[in-house]
Amino acid sequence: MSNSKTLLACILPVLLLPAQQPPSGPANPTANRAATVKERAPKRTPSTPSVSFTRPAPDTIQVLINNQPFTNFLFKEADNKPYLHPLRSASGKVVSRHFPMEDVPGEDREHPHHRGIAFTHGDVNGYNFWASEQEQKDAHQGRILLDKIIRTQGGTTEGILEAAFRWVTPEGGIVLREHRVMTFYAHPSLRIIDFDIQLTAAGSPVRFGDTKEGSFSVRLGRELSEDTGGTMISSTGAKSEKNVWGHQANWVDDFGTVEGEQLGVAIFDHPGNPRHPTYWHSRAYGLMAVNIFGLHDFLNDKTKDGSLTLKPAETLRFRYRVVVHPGDTTAANIAKLYDEYCRKAGDNQ
Repeated sequence: MSNSKTLLACILPVLLLPAQQPPSGPANPTANRAATVKERAPKRTPSTPSVSFTRPAPDTIQVLINNQPFTNFLFKEADNKPYLHPLRSASGKVVSRHFPMEDVPGEDREHPHHRGIAFTHGDVNGYNFWASEQEQKDAHQGRILLDKIIRTQGGTTEGILEAAFRWVTPEGGIVLREHRVMTFYAHPSLRIIDFDIQLTAAGSPVRFGDTKEGSFSVRLGRELSEDTGGTMISSTGAKSEKNVWGHQANWVDDFGTVEGEQLGVAIFDHPGNPRHPTYWHSRAYGLMAVNIFGLHDFLNDKTKDGSLTLKPAETLRFRYRVVVHPGDTTAANIAKLYDEYCRKAGDNQ
C-alpha cells in the first residue's frame, strides 16, 4: 500500500476525464509487413539531440539515446498491437525477452503475446486484446491499430513520441480510441520512459472486464526473471511472485545479472492513476504487469468485481514510468526515484 507521505505529496486521481481528441496530423502510411529492421545510428553532429528518432521502416520508429539504439516502437498490423522492443540498459545490454520477434537459443517460448512493453487488456466489451497473436485463433480477438504518428520530437534531455490508435473488433468496429504520449529521457546511467495513455469510448459504453489478463506489461529477459535467478521486489518490501502477484504496490522492480552486469527494470504506478496503488500481475517466469481490473483472480474471491465501464465519449487515463537501471533495487535507489516521479506528478497536474 502507498504510505501517507506519498499520497500527500501527490494529487489524487481524476478517474474519468472529458474526451480529448489528439491533434490532427498527416496520415501515417503503415505497411502490413514484417520486415527485419537493421538498426543504424545517424552520424552525430554538435546539433544532434541526446534523444532522437529515426524511421528505418514504415512500421518502425527507432529511439536513440546519446546516438545509441535504445528501443524500437513497432506498430505492424500483423502483430495486432503496438509495442516497444528491444529494451536496453544504458550499457547497451538487452533486458527484455527477444521472443517472438527474434529467435534466441535458450529463451522461453511460452506466451508469445508477451511482446516487449505493451498496453492491452483481455476483456474489453468481451473482446480479447491481450492474447493477440494470430496463431492463437480467438474468435473474439481484438486488434490495436495505428491511426497516425502525431509527432516525434527529439531534444537534449528528452524526446517525445505521440501517436493515436483504434481498438477494433474482428468485424472492424471501433471500441476505443487511444491517444498515447511516450517521453524518453537522456540519462548517463538510467533509461527512463514515461507513458501517458488515454482511452476514450468510441460511441458506445465500454466495459473493461475483471480478468488478470492485462494490462500495462513488460516481458523480461531470462536473466531478470525469478525462475532463473532474478529477484522480484515491490514497494511494500514483498519479494517473489508468491508475495507480489495479486497485491497492491506503488512499484515493482525485477533485477538480475545480464552478461556479467547487475541490471533491473522497474515499473512505477502514477499516483493519479485510477485505483492507485495498482494490483500486480507479475510472474516468476518474467512477466511484469500492472492491472487494476482483475480483482476476483487476485483476491481469489468470485464475489469481487473489478470491472469498470466508460460511458460513450468518456476517457480513462493511465500513466506509468519504466526505469531500466544498473544494480539491485537498493543500489538503484528505486524508492527515491519513485518519490521523485511522484513529486513531478504533483507538479504536472
